[in-house]
Parts: sequence; C-alpha cells; structure tokens
Amino acid sequence: MAKLLEADEAHPAELINESGTSPFVLICEHASNLLPRRLGTLGLTEVDLKRHIAYDIGAASTARTLSRLLDAPLIMQRYSRLVYDCNRPPEQPSAMPELSEIFEIPGNKNLSAADRLVRITEIARPFHAAIESHLDRRAAGGQRAIPVSIHSFTKNYKGKDRAVELGLLFDRDPWLANQLVKSYPDLNVQLNEPYGPKDGVMHLMNLHAAPRGLHHLMIEIRNDLIETERGQQQWAQRLSVPLMKAATKGENK
Repeated sequence: MAKLLEADEAHPAELINESGTSPFVLICEHASNLLPRRLGTLGLTEVDLKRHIAYDIGAASTARTLSRLLDAPLIMQRYSRLVYDCNRPPEQPSAMPELSEIFEIPGNKNLSAADRLVRITEIARPFHAAIESHLDRRAAGGQRAIPVSIHSFTKNYKGKDRAVELGLLFDRDPWLANQLVKSYPDLNVQLNEPYGPKDGVMHLMNLHAAPRGLHHLMIEIRNDLIETERGQQQWAQRLSVPLMKAATKGENK
C-alpha cells in the first residue's frame, strides 16, 4: 500500500484551543473510532467499531469539556487505535493489533512491512510531531507545560469486573498522581490501575514528557461512568478543580 490517507482526509492530530493559557496540555490519543477510507472496516461490523476496542468511550467529550474548563490546549488523535495505537511504539504488536481484548481484527492480520510502515509514517509520526511542536512552542515562549492524557477503560475485562473507578497512571514521575489521589475520598481511585508501566501504557508520556523533565499524568476513567453527556460533564468538572489546585501547588514549590 503506497498511501493510506487520501488527499481530502484529515491530519491525524486535531488541535483544540491551541493558545489556551492553562499549564496543562491535554492529549487524547484514543479519541475516535474513525478509519481511513482505504482500510474499509478492517473486517469489523458497525457494532464492533462502537466497542471499546476501537476507541476510548467517552474520553473525547470529557477531554473537550475539561479543555474548556481549564482553558487548556487539547491534542486529539482523529483515527482509531486499531489503525495505529499512538500510545504504543511501532515494534509492539499492540500498535497495530491482530487481537484486541477477545476480538480478532481481520484487517490487521498478516500486514506487510510496507503496510505497517505507511501507518507509522501517516498516522503515528504526524500525531507525535504535533505534540512535539506544541511543547516546543511552549518551551520557546517560556510557558509551563504539564501533559495529561485522558483515557477510559472497560468495567468488565475478559470476564472480570473492575471495581476501580479512576486510575492515575505514571512511570517516572508520581508528583501529579500523588496530588490527585487525595482529592476523591468518595471514589475507588488507584495508582497505576487498571494498567501501569508494566503493561507498556506509558509510551506517550515517556516519549514526550519525561525527556523534557515535565510533570505529567495519564488519567483512566471507567467508561460506564462517562458513557453519557451528563457523565462526561460531571467527570470533567470533577477533574478540573483538583488539577488546577495541583498546578498552583507546583508553581509555589
């Protein structure tokens, strides 16, 4: 496959409120279930493409509302993680999964090196370049940056229920997670659950934030809590105040 995206298809990175004044830089790399036209449906049904395997249910709308509440820039990935999971390095099989949870992805089976390369060069690289460019502009302008990615996870995974409602994930930098974990006494909040560095989910932050010495965080919300517009609005509100308080503490350190 010589090309993946057609000339009229959108760039993988959607930048929202790019000049936002908040120190937070929000990222949503699993925002959409959109597939490039040349890939068809990857052999999946319409029902399958509405499952969590294709995108993080509720994450995009929650991130958009949080962007507005914080006046924070937001960088969203326009294409499904089944095309390329931008929170995985190219060498990981899960970057272009043949199996997601218990679901086979027919259109990802037996990809050639050329097929994989075109997804890397047309989806992953441009998305990551957009993040790098934004962080570079902030650095050049002396503007603080705290990258925070917004995700959701399933209540039931491979037949097992998960009690955790909010996961605060980190690898090399626990500062922001430690600030927020104290802010939700009424919720089941866990550090590095339901995933953590051992699961390879910190790739994006270890690529963009850690090398720059930036505080950062990956937020995972159980998706049954943000399936509806009301839930998305409520969770954006719940996240906004503790985040703003944590940023103020950081300024006063």
